[in-house]
Amino acid sequence: MTGRYLVDFDLSTLPRHDKEVIVIGAGIAGLFAAIKAAETHKVIMITKKSLLDSNTQFAQGGIAAVISDEDSPAYHRQDTLIAGAGLCSSDAVDVLVHEGTAGVQDLVQMGTQFDLENGVYALTQEGAHSQRRILHAHGDATGAEIIRALSEKASSHPNIEMWNDHFVIDLITIENECCGALVQKSDGQRVFVSGLATVLCTGGTGQLFRYTTNPDVATGDGVAIAYRAGAYIRDMEFLQFHPTALYYPGAPRFLISEAVRGEGAVLRNIRGERFMAEYHPQLELAPRDVVARAIVDEMRKTKATFVYLDITHESIEMVKRRFPTIYQYCLTYGLDLTTDWIPVAPAAHYMMGGVKTDLNGETSVKRLYACGEVSSTGVHGANRLASNSLSEAIVFGRRIIDSIKRLEPLPVNINFSFNLNRNAEPTQAIVERRLKLQKIMLRYAGLMRTLKGLEKGIEELRRQLPVLDTHLSRREEYEFANLLTCALLTTQAALERQESRGAHYREDFPERDDLVWRKHTLWHRELGMVEERIVDV
Repeated sequence: MTGRYLVDFDLSTLPRHDKEVIVIGAGIAGLFAAIKAAETHKVIMITKKSLLDSNTQFAQGGIAAVISDEDSPAYHRQDTLIAGAGLCSSDAVDVLVHEGTAGVQDLVQMGTQFDLENGVYALTQEGAHSQRRILHAHGDATGAEIIRALSEKASSHPNIEMWNDHFVIDLITIENECCGALVQKSDGQRVFVSGLATVLCTGGTGQLFRYTTNPDVATGDGVAIAYRAGAYIRDMEFLQFHPTALYYPGAPRFLISEAVRGEGAVLRNIRGERFMAEYHPQLELAPRDVVARAIVDEMRKTKATFVYLDITHESIEMVKRRFPTIYQYCLTYGLDLTTDWIPVAPAAHYMMGGVKTDLNGETSVKRLYACGEVSSTGVHGANRLASNSLSEAIVFGRRIIDSIKRLEPLPVNINFSFNLNRNAEPTQAIVERRLKLQKIMLRYAGLMRTLKGLEKGIEELRRQLPVLDTHLSRREEYEFANLLTCALLTTQAALERQESRGAHYREDFPERDDLVWRKHTLWHRELGMVEERIVDV
């Protein structure tokens, strides 16, 4: 599907920067990993925009951890496994639920200020959680608070060097060992950064779709460069659509947190009828995939393009205090959360699959690690339990750094070239290609999938493959190449999985099939698709 490297290069002619730990990306995963690594190593953080551009910045709901005496790791484990629809790794989930509390304590020590009530952490409940275990900050600005605290600490740390506005084109590997990264600076100059270990923290693939809650940097770069480097990519068919993104003329698909439903909001169709009782006994607190498909079904029945989210029955004081960010944002478009029903519709939100790792965050390529949404640790299975993503980033971030401390020094002599004589320029504007790709994915690989639709989508995507053999030199061109790679991995995995499970729904195979399909789909650049059976109970 893709070649080994996106561009031609000769390492011997490039400026070289020798580092110890390379962290690619920002967000909670990148910042936390960098801060922990800096306790013992010299670290370089490479972001393609800035520390503030990530999904974490927009995370509203909170972070899940066992805090209350009424909660327990066993409860958290059970909720996670149920949401994951049979594809979670029980070992990875055990790690998350037992080490999450210590990870939250790390965040607090790094300066994060979670909301308190009467001197104790204020906890809320979200969809598919059996207990109130979600810590939040400033009501509904948890991600922004975490980024504030971690970015301040990272920016002032003497062992952390920041490279903002730099793009990692590819990982440099020798005999399945990652030696560093080929990086392009903002002025177009390319450099080779070598490192003892490289940690991918590049986030997800939300920009595969025309409608997404993700920022424009979420172009699947980490998945694509890991795939080209020879790492296994797992479960790309499982991409979560958030049920409730703002749907209003002129407004971006702003996320309306699941915590709003956790605090009592209900869903109504355009006729004003509450409908979730027809779809799931947990009503509005059902797993996200159930709620999202229920909304689409109601939209079809009523021939509408949205449904309403209604929290007007709750007190004005509670709504403003608990959801100040959402309240103010909606108000800018003339919508008052305390008196108006808010129009919402599903939008692409979170990637459950990604670069396969072990319990220490290491990929199948030596010295290459993945953390956060870009990774597939086994925690999320077929459907992420709300607010487990921030917990996963800090829990496995700690484990990654512990693993890096045990690495042997990097080989010194790293010099080779790669040349396919790519001279031809892309024949179509990249912005046009990107929009076409997003429309293909929305139409054929969105919430509802079919055999014919997926085959059609793959056919249209493959017509774009020749662009990978042209001379690429700009960030938007690299991003498109990575999006195209991820789009094909996602649609091919969705085509192979002939069942419906978690966030993956096939209208032609609407039932879950544990006899045949309780397994993972893995993709490898040289080996193609490989199946991985679930061995844990």
